[in-house]
Formats: sequence, C-alpha cells, structure tokens
Amino acid sequence: MTHDTEPSLIRIARETGQDTPVETLNLGARVRDLRKSRNWTLEQAAQQAGLARSTLSKIENGQMSPTFDALKKLATGLEISIPQLFTPPKGGQVNGRMSVTKMGEGEGHPTTTYEHEILATSLTKKSMLPYRARIRARKFEEFDGWVRHDGEEFLFVLTGAIRLITEFYEPIEMRRGDSAYYDATMGHNVISISEDDATILWVTSV
Repeated sequence: MTHDTEPSLIRIARETGQDTPVETLNLGARVRDLRKSRNWTLEQAAQQAGLARSTLSKIENGQMSPTFDALKKLATGLEISIPQLFTPPKGGQVNGRMSVTKMGEGEGHPTTTYEHEILATSLTKKSMLPYRARIRARKFEEFDGWVRHDGEEFLFVLTGAIRLITEFYEPIEMRRGDSAYYDATMGHNVISISEDDATILWVTSV
C-alpha cells in the first residue's frame, strides 16, 4: 500500500530550511535519478547510505515515507545536503556559461584601502562575485569602521602576508597559500603586514 508522504515531507523541508514547495516533488524519483546519475545499483546506493536495500527500494517507489534519519543517511550517502534532495535541477538543462579573465583584464575598482580587480565581468546574475585585491591598508584605523555585507566570503592569499581582523575573533596572520571562509555580515577588515602590498583572491556569495 502506498502511504501519503506529503505531511512528513513538508515538515522535513521546514526543518531543513527548504523553501521549494515539496507538494510537487516526487522524492522517490529524485532519489532514483541521483542514484542512477552515479551509476549505482540499489545495492550499492543502499550500502553507501547505510540503509537496507528493501528500504531504499520502497522510498524510490513511493511506498515508504522516509524518516528524517533516513533522509540524513541518504544525503550523506549521495554526498549532498538534505535540501538538495528537494531541489532537482531546473528543467534538467545544463547552462554552460563560462567567462575567462586574462591577467590584468579585470575591471578595476581602486579605493584608499584596497585595489579591487573584478573578475568574470562578462557574466551577469552570478551566484558568486570573484575578485583579486591588492591590500593597501597597513592599519585598522585606515578603514571607516568595519566592512560588512550580505553573504559569505572566501579569501585566499596570493602574495605577501596579511592580518585578517574580524568582529568576533582574534586577528589572524595569514601568508601565501592560506585561506579563510567566513560570514560576511560579521565585521571584517584586511591589512597588509608584508613590506609590499599583499594580494588576495576574494570570492563573495551573491
């Protein structure tokens, strides 16, 4: 007998912060598509997720409403997040966008503290904003307070040495090859501590 899975799926979507209406989602088909995209048999996928083969089969065929624990195991086994179980690719189409920026061809945005070079400017509506920055500042007082904005940010030191100063953590000295990932709504500033201006790669989520 097929069980009504809608109430539990709505609850799970809320718990995982998923906004997509799950009423229109066939979770079983989504799990089957994810499994087949990895060329896994039911047995292989069940083993990866730590579930019984019969359990996975019933989930794929809509004969079982998966518990939250089962969904966590499925997501772990498929190496995705739980919300991704509820967000199939739109239209199943590959976008194929690409942008190449040669050295020195980025869009320059100099300031008194940073000299930004925006990358991939030919693409609009990007999910990430990548840019290279030369760090001119040598002390926190050169900034007009904290820098803060929406999204998350990844920083990678390309040359020189910097000090990453944040609102809630002790300052961290970083050198070439070091990286940091942080919440950009938290106040943050970067200064050079090397003789020459340090350069970093910044990637900000949009």
